[in-house]
Amino acid sequence: MIIAGNFKTNHTRSSTFSYCKELDSLLGAQKSEVYVFPSMCALPYDDFAHFSIGVQNAYPACNGAYSGEIGLEQIQELGINTLMIGHSERRLILKEDDELCKRKFDFFSQYGMNVFFCIGEDLQARRDARVLDVLASQLKSIDLDYSRLVVAYEPIWAIGTGVSASLEEIKETHRLLKELGCKKVIYGGSVSEGNAKDIMNLEYVDGVLVGGASLDLKRFYQIIQQGEEI
Repeated sequence: MIIAGNFKTNHTRSSTFSYCKELDSLLGAQKSEVYVFPSMCALPYDDFAHFSIGVQNAYPACNGAYSGEIGLEQIQELGINTLMIGHSERRLILKEDDELCKRKFDFFSQYGMNVFFCIGEDLQARRDARVLDVLASQLKSIDLDYSRLVVAYEPIWAIGTGVSASLEEIKETHRLLKELGCKKVIYGGSVSEGNAKDIMNLEYVDGVLVGGASLDLKRFYQIIQQGEEI
């Protein structure tokens, strides 16, 4: 099971370091792969024994004149080998399109990084039964056979709203993604300790990407424990 926490623009450097240190002490030889994606200014060295640190975004370059961005050089210095690409908030707020997401994937995959590639449809696409078309478009030209790829399915209408997709909707969409050729597919979208176990128990679901509930260590640890029970 893959269990990842996305802090987005939350936690300070101090609170992130305290959180990660305590999380590492709580975890042991768990079967699940655990990842934490802190904010950029709070990235610690990825030297924890029981989970991995990831970056929420990076520019597809080793370094250069890209103000406000970080590149491969800064990531590698911290020993980090995990990257998130295409989160819906970056697509919607910062206008990242499929072409830029593909450039990021092509660049960082050539360096062997673990890539969490985020995709998802808006409510109108769900109502119009165009979910598969939208998701397939976002995955177009992405090498789905890349061994370090994790596809994170996050319906845009369920992110941060407290309303998760139904279990049947999650299962069916993950089934379609597996048929498209995705090897590992995790679900994100208002995942909490109250619904995570039911979601992770679904066929075709390989884990969860947790947003707001990951900010509280006790809640995130409870989700990890639920993953261990499956």
